[in-house]
Amino acid sequence: MSLYRIAYQSYLKSVNRFLIIFSVLVVFKTEAQTSVLSDADNLFATGNYSKAIERYKDHDKPSDVYEPIAKAYMALGNYDEALLNYGKALKAHPENVLLKFDYAKLLRSTKHYKESAILFDELVYSDDKNPNYQYELGVTLENLNDSIAMKHFRTAFELDSTHQKAIYKIAREFLVKREHKVSLKYIEIGLKSYANNVELISLKAQNYYWMEDYRESAKWFEKLIELGESSQFIHESLSFCYASHYEYKKAVAQGLLALQYDPKSYKNLFIQGQLYQGLDDFENAAKYMALALEIRDIPLDVEYRKLGYAYNRQEKYKEGIEALNQSLKINPYNQMSQFYLLNAKDRYYKDIDTRLKVHEDFLSKYPQSTYKYWVEKRIKELKEERFLKADD
Repeated sequence: MSLYRIAYQSYLKSVNRFLIIFSVLVVFKTEAQTSVLSDADNLFATGNYSKAIERYKDHDKPSDVYEPIAKAYMALGNYDEALLNYGKALKAHPENVLLKFDYAKLLRSTKHYKESAILFDELVYSDDKNPNYQYELGVTLENLNDSIAMKHFRTAFELDSTHQKAIYKIAREFLVKREHKVSLKYIEIGLKSYANNVELISLKAQNYYWMEDYRESAKWFEKLIELGESSQFIHESLSFCYASHYEYKKAVAQGLLALQYDPKSYKNLFIQGQLYQGLDDFENAAKYMALALEIRDIPLDVEYRKLGYAYNRQEKYKEGIEALNQSLKINPYNQMSQFYLLNAKDRYYKDIDTRLKVHEDFLSKYPQSTYKYWVEKRIKELKEERFLKADD
C-alpha cells in the first residue's frame, strides 16, 4: 500500500470522525433548543410567565421567540415590553397576519390608535373580504373619532350578516340618531342568530323607551334581568316604564334596586318618594323625599311642597308646616305651597279664630286664586262652627 493511499484513508477517517461529532453536536443542540421551547411553553401554560420569559430568552434564535415573549409580558400586564417584543416579532415576520392582528389589537388597547389603524388598514388591504378585519379597523377609527368607522362596520355586516358586534355598532348609531325603526331592523337581524345577545336586547329596550312605548320597553328590560343583567340604568328605566302605566308596586321595587347602586342619588330618592305616594304610602314617600332634600345642595320649592303634602297625608301637620314654609322661603309666590300650608295649619291649630284668620289672610293675599272656591267654603264652615260653639 502506497504512502499516498495510507494518508488518504487516514484523512477520510478524520473527516468521518469530524462529521459524526458535528452531527452529534447539531442533534444535541437542536434537541437542547427544542427542550428550551418545550420548557418555556410549559411554564407559560401553567402561568409561570416570568420564568417562561427567562427560558424563552435562552433560545439561540431570538426572532422565533419574540411573539411568545410578548404574550407572556401581556399576561403579566407589562404592556411596554409586550409592545416592544411584538414590534420585533413583526419586523422579523412581516407576512405573519395573525401576529399583525394581535399586535394591532394590543396597540389599540394601549391607546396607540394611529399605529393600530395602520396595521388594521394593511390587514384589510391584504384581505378586504375578512369581516373581522373590517370590524376591528372600524373600532380603531371610532377611537380616533373618524366617521369612516361606520363604513367599515357596515362592510363587516355585509360580509357577515351574523356579525353581532358590527350589528351592535350600526344599531347603536341609528339609536343615537333617533332613527328607531332602522335601529330595530338591525337588532332583529342580530337576534335571529343570537337571541340572548344582551347588548342588542338593551338597545331594543332603549329604542322603545325613546319611542315612549313603555310597555314594550319594559318587556325587554325584563328580559335583560331574566338573563342575569343588573345595573342602575336598567332598574331606573324599568321603574319609569312601570310608573308610566301606574304599576307603582313594580316601579317601587325597581327603584329600590336602582338605589342600591347609588344610595345618595337625589333624583332617585325623590322619585322613589313620588312612587310611594302613588301607592298612598305617605310615610315612605316623606322618608325618601326628606332624604333627597338632605342631599341636594340647592333644594327647590316644588320638592319641599311635595314633602309637605306627604306629611299632611300622614296627619303630621307640624312637619308639613315646616316643609311648606321652607318651600315658601325659596319661592314666596308658590301659590300651591301656600294652599297646602293653609290646609296644614287648618288641621294643626286648635283655635277656630286662628284657623279662620289664616284662611282670610290667604284670600286677602290671593283674591283671584284658583283655590278661592275651597277657601271661601272653608271660611263659611269655620264661621258656622264658631257660631255653634258660641251657642253652647
